[in-house]
Amino acid sequence: MKFFLNPGTSAYLRGLADELGESTNSVRVELNRLSEAGLLESAEEGRTKVYRANTAHPLFPEVQRMVAKTVGLDKVVEQVVSRLGNVELAFVTGDYAKGKDSGLIDLVLVGEIDKGYLQSLMPKLESIINRKIRHLALTHAEFEKLKPCFQSEPILVVWANGSGRF
Repeated sequence: MKFFLNPGTSAYLRGLADELGESTNSVRVELNRLSEAGLLESAEEGRTKVYRANTAHPLFPEVQRMVAKTVGLDKVVEQVVSRLGNVELAFVTGDYAKGKDSGLIDLVLVGEIDKGYLQSLMPKLESIINRKIRHLALTHAEFEKLKPCFQSEPILVVWANGSGRF
């Protein structure tokens, strides 16, 4: 999940083992499998081998969609964006943008959003994806003022100007 939810993420073996609470050997096996399949690339940074998603791999977009579906982001996007008014941008920040499945999705919506309807949708969406959704709806002007706050955090754009997909 870490590499495919946010392809800009990179990590090294020991860091992943600590983050996942797994042994370095089990993490190494999986990193090697993904690398051999070409889904991950690695590079030496000093004495450390750093891994990241190979976005040029022909199956990368499909793997990314499967991971998003596993998390339930596809359902959130379909349900929320289609019914809320003029959504210019929707993105996830926090743990999911970092590739961690913490059970809490931080969703930011930008545009002319029907906030009452958004509030009424959340319990239904949370039950569908079995995760808590913390949401923030901003107008374009509000987003522009807060943009610097988001630039220091990893984000995963799930909707942009009507593109409709990840």
